[in-house]
Amino acid sequence: MRGQVNVELTSERAERTEPGARWWSNGQWLTVTTAQFHLGRWLVSFDEITDREQAQTFTNQIAYAEALPDNGEMWVHELIGAEVVESDGTARGRCVAVIDNPAADLLELDSGALVPVVFVVEHGDGRILIDPPPGLFDLDRD
Repeated sequence: MRGQVNVELTSERAERTEPGARWWSNGQWLTVTTAQFHLGRWLVSFDEITDREQAQTFTNQIAYAEALPDNGEMWVHELIGAEVVESDGTARGRCVAVIDNPAADLLELDSGALVPVVFVVEHGDGRILIDPPPGLFDLDRD
């Protein structure tokens, strides 16, 4: 095994396995040298792990990859607690949860309203700007 680590990867981002990608595990940063998919898992070599004995110290350890550039992506921890405001300035409440949904993830507001993330125009600094279709918030009314 020459220091390769057998990894069950939960990320769908190919950048996580490219040479130079950095992972934090076992109290240290590891730099990916090579990675190949093999029998449902990844065999990953790191600059910092050079032999089998070192690789064994990472058995059953969790690794966290370094954050990737944002590229406008929305992260759940940035959305929860943020104030939701329509583009015309109408305040709609705070996001209390993000619900996984096949068509589009949904922002759950403290009012109980659900807003598909496809209507998010921008987000950041504790604020989510949305441009919903007319009537979206009328669905809650009797």
